[in-house]
Amino acid sequence: MNKTITPYQNQATKKEQVADMFNNISKTYDFLNHFLSVGIDIIWRKIAINELKKDQPQLILDVATGTGDFAFEAIKILNPKKIIGVDISQGMLNIAQKKIGKRSMADKFEVRLGDSEKLLFDTDTFDAVTVAYGVRNFENLEAGLADMFRVLKPNGKAVILEFSKPRIFPVKHLYNFYFNYITPFIGKVFSKDARAYSYLPESVAAFPDGERFTGLMQKVGFKNTKQRPLAFGICSVYTGVK
Repeated sequence: MNKTITPYQNQATKKEQVADMFNNISKTYDFLNHFLSVGIDIIWRKIAINELKKDQPQLILDVATGTGDFAFEAIKILNPKKIIGVDISQGMLNIAQKKIGKRSMADKFEVRLGDSEKLLFDTDTFDAVTVAYGVRNFENLEAGLADMFRVLKPNGKAVILEFSKPRIFPVKHLYNFYFNYITPFIGKVFSKDARAYSYLPESVAAFPDGERFTGLMQKVGFKNTKQRPLAFGICSVYTGVK
């Protein structure tokens, strides 16, 4: 699918629309995430972070950090010296900042407003780069992956958690029904932005998952790329090394 899927049908770029969408839903985002996934998203995050356990990264970049849940989990499991989180939505970062304050973690976790596809960091800076549910929102996926590769140190690892498309009956049909009908309905009730939650299944359907995604990772330079499907392929963890 070559058509760019955007949250809203207006003249703004995908990047601007994604920022607007996350600003709109930021206050209900955490609640809806856990509610819609019945809490399984927490387990998926842990599995993804455990991919870095043997690497013991000390400086981690969390791209599309949102409200910071993935980074907080990484701090708990990996105990790095520091995580820097970058996101395009100030609304989401405001919530992450509140959580950082509440947990007294300002020395461990710092968030910055920024474009995930044009990272304002030097080449060869980070031991690891993580992204949870962010890459499918990139305007230019290849450019975003290339920039993540650039800021990684040699032998640094990228871990990407993203929705994928289950291909097994009946999981595929149940998933499609839930994602296309239940999710937008619940999203509309709680977040007051119905479009954000119908964009979700559309963006997943358009996303080049599986081997197409590991192929893109290889194209920008990643080695030892792997895909690990979770929950019958509802979600996947992708890893690659610089």
